[in-house]
Amino acid sequence: MGNNAGEAYFNAYRGHSGIRRLDPLTYRSSSSVAGTTQLIGVGYFDPAKLRMLDRVSQFALIAAREAASSAGIEAGPRHHGRTGVFIGTGMGGTQTLDEGYQALYGEHSDRVKPFTVLMGMYNAPAAWISMEYGLCGPCLTYSTACSSSTVAIGEAWSRIAHGELDMAIAGGTEAPLSCGSLKAWEALHTLATVDNDDPSATCKPFSKNRNGMVLAEGAAILVLESWEHALTRGASIYGEVLGYGITTDIAHITRPSIEGQAATMSAALAAANVAPSDIDAINAHGTGTPVNDVTETAAIKAVFGTRAHEIPISATKAVHGHLLGASGALECLLSLLAMLNQALLPTMHLHAPDPACDLDYVPNAARDRVPVLTMLSNSFAFGGTNAALVLRASTVS
Repeated sequence: MGNNAGEAYFNAYRGHSGIRRLDPLTYRSSSSVAGTTQLIGVGYFDPAKLRMLDRVSQFALIAAREAASSAGIEAGPRHHGRTGVFIGTGMGGTQTLDEGYQALYGEHSDRVKPFTVLMGMYNAPAAWISMEYGLCGPCLTYSTACSSSTVAIGEAWSRIAHGELDMAIAGGTEAPLSCGSLKAWEALHTLATVDNDDPSATCKPFSKNRNGMVLAEGAAILVLESWEHALTRGASIYGEVLGYGITTDIAHITRPSIEGQAATMSAALAAANVAPSDIDAINAHGTGTPVNDVTETAAIKAVFGTRAHEIPISATKAVHGHLLGASGALECLLSLLAMLNQALLPTMHLHAPDPACDLDYVPNAARDRVPVLTMLSNSFAFGGTNAALVLRASTVS
């Protein structure tokens, strides 16, 4: 969808999809699409380091470098003791593990790569970021399925808000596009059937003819810091995290809950000390699955009442797909940039609205010159750990 934050925002704003057909020989499927990126390790990392980096860690480091550069954080051997690293990932080093299983069971080898454990472990992306920037504060990894990176950002915000840290590098990374992973998701019957007329339009959140989600890979990383710390060092401020809500709905391992999602949104509003009437727009979880989109619509109505019909709602997974544990961070970033540009991002491919999803989903085209001050960004997950962020547009540059 984009190799940097600017490209990602531009493509989301224009409705340019990053969803493509996958190679049927590589993935053993003739009917699969995914949100893919062309970023690759060669050119970004020296060969010795690259040998220890799964694709999930490569994405994380590349995104962290962009975030750190924008924030004026330089790599160092050991400093920033009051800066932490908070990274979310739902599946970790999937590609490395898949290659290992293929070697053992497909090729009947008795060996795997010597760095298999180091590449596959879930905390590898966070560890590599902390080492590259010499960050001696907490280095934490969150794995709560599709809410992982929203939880990571929220937990980082909480540490800063309570005075434990000055800064944090926070976000998510995911590289789930291995053959084994894709076949496992296919077995769950959650993936969308390919739109043969336009494969890039396969993901159709809130549309009557939606039939599932589309997997994607990538990372999004942000730098969070206290307001005072940012002003003191003259940082460019893109926006604020006002509050963070996290709840567990205990309803079902995969099926979403109206009450659980509503509780999460309400918790975020309470933490931000804002009323439902203060929310100008919502970034929906909006996966494009039949059950999720109806449930999220009902949950929004439960929180906002009749005003729910007045709030514009964007579902950007239509163009970038579902990055699982990294989706929340990407959508947080897109939401901040949308507010900065006074725009509402579109929900693409919404040509046949579902009567059960009857809210304003900003269909098919962005809206300009919209003074959005406060947004809610939702992330709901398998396992029932739901999270939401309340974001505010920056008034300081």
